[in-house]
Amino acid sequence: MLKKRVVLAALTACLSVATNAQTYQPNLPILDVSSEKNRHIVIARGTEETYQGHPTTVLMPDGKTLFCVWSFDHGGKCGPLAKSTDGGLKWEAISTPADWSTVFNCPSIYNLEDKNGKSRLMVFAARPGMSQTWSEDGGKTWTPFKSLGKPCVMAFSSIVRLQNGDYLGLYHRGPDDKDRSPLKIWQSISKDGGVTWEESVLVGEMEGRSPCEPAVFRSPNGKELLCIMRENQRKGRSLMMVSNDEGKTWSKPVETPWGLTGDRHMVRYLPDGRLVSVFRDMAPNSPTKGHFVAWVGTYSDIINGLSGQYRIKLLHNFAGPDCGYPGLELLPDGTLVATTYIKYEPGKKKHSVVSVRFKLEEFDKML
Repeated sequence: MLKKRVVLAALTACLSVATNAQTYQPNLPILDVSSEKNRHIVIARGTEETYQGHPTTVLMPDGKTLFCVWSFDHGGKCGPLAKSTDGGLKWEAISTPADWSTVFNCPSIYNLEDKNGKSRLMVFAARPGMSQTWSEDGGKTWTPFKSLGKPCVMAFSSIVRLQNGDYLGLYHRGPDDKDRSPLKIWQSISKDGGVTWEESVLVGEMEGRSPCEPAVFRSPNGKELLCIMRENQRKGRSLMMVSNDEGKTWSKPVETPWGLTGDRHMVRYLPDGRLVSVFRDMAPNSPTKGHFVAWVGTYSDIINGLSGQYRIKLLHNFAGPDCGYPGLELLPDGTLVATTYIKYEPGKKKHSVVSVRFKLEEFDKML
């Protein structure tokens, strides 16, 4: 039986706002299920000495095997890797090669397939120079980490397959390749399933703003790419840009709807055509600011500057705005598995890696 939930905010008037309207107030219902610990799976618990940070996940083609990779400390050494064979209910630690501890900051994991149908499980890390390793045997063995020679703040935040079978990867850089404003969005193309990457090109910048942590996905008809970005100068809402030519050119960034304002978005389509995005909430005047949330709406909502259906507070963060950097996977039975690093409880224990499990129909019934 579902526990009672609290609606933190709801408008009785129209739940939409034009993207160009300077409105920075909650404009859609916000549900809170963060206290429902029956939804939570702790993958790696933090201790007074160990900070578990910045995970990403990947769901394998069998629909039940998941991998999760993360780092120690805030932007620290990579190395932890866990595997689940039951859709994220139980996890086991996987040993990684010694060289994983020589690369740093926000590892990202993908399952990429080349044009001959060969799949590789790939992990990227930010330093040095965006380093990369891959496994061709389901995570049992890994190639040595090698640098791609791409200075970055974070390695590829998002990778999307193009219609010709190539992959497009997006990431961000700062001046002199340091983590400082103004941040800009760069992209690179791989023609061989992610093994090698072409020279990077600048594709997104905005005067007075710092777009970063890009999340790219396709429109429902497959013809358009939409990229949602964190705005690191905190001057308003998050940013977005679109491409109608497979990433050859991008529109100038504009603000997202209020409800999508946050850091390190991860986006998935549902079978009914709706979108779910999870991220660290950084929306101005949000009652859930700094916590781990989900946004529910449609592609049309985003493109037309509409608020969407609702938001959900998934996890309460006991450490200010230091959470997010999530994985988000959709299982065959409709269960969404959202994974983040978060200070899971008050006290001296540091951040943990935690998953939240939910189905949208549970929340739909409330609204």
